[in-house]
Amino acid sequence: MKKLLTTAIAAGLASLSIASVAVAQGGPVMVGGAPMYANKNIIQNAVNSKDHTTLVAAVKAAGLVDTLSGPGPFTVFAPVNAAFAKLPAGTVPSLLKPENKGTLTKVLTYHVVAGRWSAMQLRQKIQAGGGTAMLKTVEGGTLRVRAMGRRLQLIDAKGGMSMITIADVNQSNGVIHVVDTVLMP
Repeated sequence: MKKLLTTAIAAGLASLSIASVAVAQGGPVMVGGAPMYANKNIIQNAVNSKDHTTLVAAVKAAGLVDTLSGPGPFTVFAPVNAAFAKLPAGTVPSLLKPENKGTLTKVLTYHVVAGRWSAMQLRQKIQAGGGTAMLKTVEGGTLRVRAMGRRLQLIDAKGGMSMITIADVNQSNGVIHVVDTVLMP
């Protein structure tokens, strides 16, 4: 691992994530205490993460399981349970109600971008954009991405900010980047 990190730094890849190192070494990335296997799809992996139980419940309530199990590819910015806990009291239970399925779907699809965008590709897009990358979400809105040192930050339509805490968790139908705050369209 030390040799891989030294090589990456020498090659100017200081943003190489722990997930990238684990994949390069042939092992699965661990998220929420569970291995994330690159040969499984987004849903097959997410259901095993203890850190994503709220997200999985929301995806089920919105009826997006089949979509996120599909061929993709998708880039998913996956909020952890603690991210949902930051929302105002009562927000999550309210969103999970059947009558709020439309709003829930809008929030969740705002976390999804078509295509497979690795952290390195996002950094390249940021550089090409003069410091900010614009991503069109499946919901139809735009996410801004910028580099904050070695980490990547997402900025939503309302000005809310979320950091990618685990990047490049490869899936058979895309990639997941774990984020620490729920993004709002």
